[in-house]
Amino acid sequence: MKDETFSTLPSDFTETLAPDDRHAPRALIATPQLYLVFSCDQPLRSTSRHSLRSVDVVSLGRGGGPPVQRLTQAGERVLQIRCQDRWMSSGASGSHARLARAGGRWMIEDAGSKNGTMVNGQPVTRGPLADGDLIEAGHTFFLFREAVETGPDDAEDLDSAELAPPAFGLSTLVPWLQREFDRLLPAARSREEIVLSGDGGTGKEVVARAIHELSGRGGAFVAINCGAMPEALVESELFGHRKGAFSDAREDRPGLVRSAEKGTLFLDEIGDLPLASQVKFLRVLQERVVTPVGEVKPVPVDIRLVAATNRDLGKLVADGRFRSDLFARISGFTVRMPPLAERREDFGLLTAELLRQVEGHASVRFTNDAVRAMLRYHFPHNVRGLLKTVRTASVLAATHAYTVEVEDLPRELQAAVDQAPDVELEPEAEPEQLSDEDQQRREQILALLAQHGGNVTAVARRLGKARMQVQRWTKRYRIDVKAYRKGG
Repeated sequence: MKDETFSTLPSDFTETLAPDDRHAPRALIATPQLYLVFSCDQPLRSTSRHSLRSVDVVSLGRGGGPPVQRLTQAGERVLQIRCQDRWMSSGASGSHARLARAGGRWMIEDAGSKNGTMVNGQPVTRGPLADGDLIEAGHTFFLFREAVETGPDDAEDLDSAELAPPAFGLSTLVPWLQREFDRLLPAARSREEIVLSGDGGTGKEVVARAIHELSGRGGAFVAINCGAMPEALVESELFGHRKGAFSDAREDRPGLVRSAEKGTLFLDEIGDLPLASQVKFLRVLQERVVTPVGEVKPVPVDIRLVAATNRDLGKLVADGRFRSDLFARISGFTVRMPPLAERREDFGLLTAELLRQVEGHASVRFTNDAVRAMLRYHFPHNVRGLLKTVRTASVLAATHAYTVEVEDLPRELQAAVDQAPDVELEPEAEPEQLSDEDQQRREQILALLAQHGGNVTAVARRLGKARMQVQRWTKRYRIDVKAYRKGG
């Protein structure tokens, strides 16, 4: 890949944004940020966020001393980040790579490192950075964000080890999400209903349990999946029933609502609650009573509701599929849980939390290729999918020195590696005369590409070489990898 071909950037990194009335009355400033998102050899180590607003140069390298320093050198404001990564270089300049402000953009430059610097899986000598670019220096991954909304109270440098979440599941290095979590604390201690919106697997139930923990309520946390209950049984399951109320009612049942007495009732996928049940549930919230099926006299209840949905409740109201009065009752306090793809900044933090749940987690390491694939993948099942990936990969890695390799990942993640841009061919150039050794290697690569359907990672694994080396050979030997893929 040629230098300076990543993309162009907006010229202004310090635009003042209008205050968001939902949050504390303070101006938010869009500033460039650099995140240390993952350490392949030490995946349990903390990650960090660093503001670039008040610096001219960022120096990334290996070395002792403070891991983060802000200083002035030769008239430049320098942010120095030192990692305990033996694959990173220190060199005469003390850097493996440098980021420097140049006009209205940030540039990255390899500082003559032994192992090189990569951006988005491609080697770079010098070039501009764009929002979301993934930087690899040694076995450490960084994420560049060009405009992150931060407030005057946000620290310039924040290590995840310094986070002190009030409950499990409320840790993040994403400023806007941290502001959402900050709002949860006073809300959790009130009796107000809370709605958690977001795609499946984003951690809504984890946050609901955190709300229950912070509420101080002594009763149980009762979780109900509204979409999993047969419609005919919703009311008896929720509100209970008297013996004989219907053919299978062989005994009195209190129902799930009353099981949450003095505790928290978590209604997952509340948008799937049938309209008839919505009417009765509204009465529960308004009058704090529940009437079991087959009973006439209502029973007082003391519950706190937390609801979750992956659907747009406002649209369901407009379509007549969700009652507007119930929507008005529960939607006063809403928190959006973003998909994993929107919080790549938390990749290392979340992976470490999930890895600690795995037996033998202290020994697990990751290859760069595996981490790159995970960071490139969109994870349709979000944090739940990341948990499954970490668990499965850790089990498989136990057979080869606890090092997670690409082949230990689910197949869809492995495909993400091979969706990376291939080294471009140069059709105008005449193919060079190959030696017998090169010709033999070319034929071997051709055979392996045919065998593995153009999967460069699989070819590299068979050859015992790095994927990038195989890409260099395919360029040198004039091999069109796409021709070996299905539909290529």
